[in-house]
Amino acid sequence: MSGVSGASGVRLRLSDLAGGGAGGGSSAGEELRHSDGAWLRAAGGAEGMGAHLGPVRTELATAHEGLLAGTVGLSALAELGAVRESWVRRIECARHECGALAGNLRAVARAQGETNESVRSSFAPVARRTHGVER
Repeated sequence: MSGVSGASGVRLRLSDLAGGGAGGGSSAGEELRHSDGAWLRAAGGAEGMGAHLGPVRTELATAHEGLLAGTVGLSALAELGAVRESWVRRIECARHECGALAGNLRAVARAQGETNESVRSSFAPVARRTHGVER
């Protein structure tokens, strides 16, 4: 059985798992491949989005500076304030969600790697008995 393929995944030949060759039910070139790269890139993207949202709250506050000057008594200002606070809450929720998503995506990559290694290890005794050679 093949071992770790680079730092990003495990490669297993189906023929190694099925006993190989005649009657093994698998052709020699077939492989199962797992790469944590896609999960880690997605986690980085989620973190990047959260970081991108970081300064939005300050930019929103800056955009509203001076808005009150000369508009005292207009009822639309109260509504504008409520809308602004709604956006602030939404932005903070989105930043929090991005952070949580990044952590969850990394956890999936880690769990898949551990599962792959566990499965690979569980087939090692069978591979030794079947082929007479430890792989």
